[in-house]
Amino acid sequence: MSKISAAAFTDTKPHYNILDGLRGVAALMVVFFHIFEAYATSHIDQHINHGYLAVDFFFILSGFVIGYAYDDRWKTMTIKNFIRRRFIRLHPMVIMGAIIGAIMFYFQGCSVWDVSKISVAMLLIATLMNAFLIPSTPGFEIRGVTEMFPLNGPSWSLFYEYIGNILYAFFIHKLPTKALSLLVLLAGCGLAVFAIWGPYGDICAGFSLTGENIIGGSLRLLFSFSAGLLLFRIFKPIKIKGAFWICSLSVVILLAVPRIGGSEHFWMNGLYDTVCFAIAFPLLVYLGASGKTTDKTTTRICKFLGDISYPLYMVHYPFIYLYYAWVKNDNLTFVQSLPGAVALVIGCIILAYLCLKLYDEPVRKFLTKHLLHAEK
Repeated sequence: MSKISAAAFTDTKPHYNILDGLRGVAALMVVFFHIFEAYATSHIDQHINHGYLAVDFFFILSGFVIGYAYDDRWKTMTIKNFIRRRFIRLHPMVIMGAIIGAIMFYFQGCSVWDVSKISVAMLLIATLMNAFLIPSTPGFEIRGVTEMFPLNGPSWSLFYEYIGNILYAFFIHKLPTKALSLLVLLAGCGLAVFAIWGPYGDICAGFSLTGENIIGGSLRLLFSFSAGLLLFRIFKPIKIKGAFWICSLSVVILLAVPRIGGSEHFWMNGLYDTVCFAIAFPLLVYLGASGKTTDKTTTRICKFLGDISYPLYMVHYPFIYLYYAWVKNDNLTFVQSLPGAVALVIGCIILAYLCLKLYDEPVRKFLTKHLLHAEK
């Protein structure tokens, strides 16, 4: 486990540093997944094809880590205190993502969305809605591609993360392990049905306020978050060497696998998604939590990746919109736009680190002082 960050609460437990590192690896894969959206016509022909599964990995990690951090505190911790802690941890970067998205919006015009038709007043309303995590309906959102949060698409998973935290605070943490196991089983069966027999042949759903997206997003959260919590409750570490490198390579491979079954056999890809969320990801979290970093280099890599993982996830997508528009407007191939893709990845990593050090950590310290200490 790693030492406590300077921005953490004073009673924060030591982190599972390998899990932090794996979260960073998955965040990088999300960036690559989104870059290749510019060249895809659908989920079927997209490279880094299963990058959307990183969200399910994040939800499992979240359930495990929240169980570790809070499951034994409910005799002394109030629901209000828990919600404040999660707000302090999550919301500063939600706001930053919305602001960056608003600043970049008028530079992202292309044939897929016409930003010139959007007034400044509409943009300001969308910014406030994104900052407060108020989802837009398909007919109201300003980009016109049915996203809940058109300025910063990945905010949809934070919307569900908040729902998961609220459910945990009011309900799930009270469940005995057997009841929690039943919840995981039922939600897992529902998500498997959605994946294999659903409309897409995958679980890339949740980003829009449409019927199938609401069902898919809710099942993804309910299974993965609850599975992570259950995994923590039954966790007994085993001895494993090189856990970070083994698990990192596994995450990269699982998220990069090409679409399976094509457009004719959706069920095959849905089955692959099911194996990932139901078996592979819980196993990787188990192995990552069991392992330890034994050298300074790996420890530093894990810490850096863990530190930037959430800021990177929350700031990269406005630049993906810009990159997408550039590729579409100039009709570029991947080779032609490769320098831009490399610059985007490096730039987003640098921006994530700057946001962490100059904004996220100072704001969290400020909020901790004024929201948590004021309660005592």
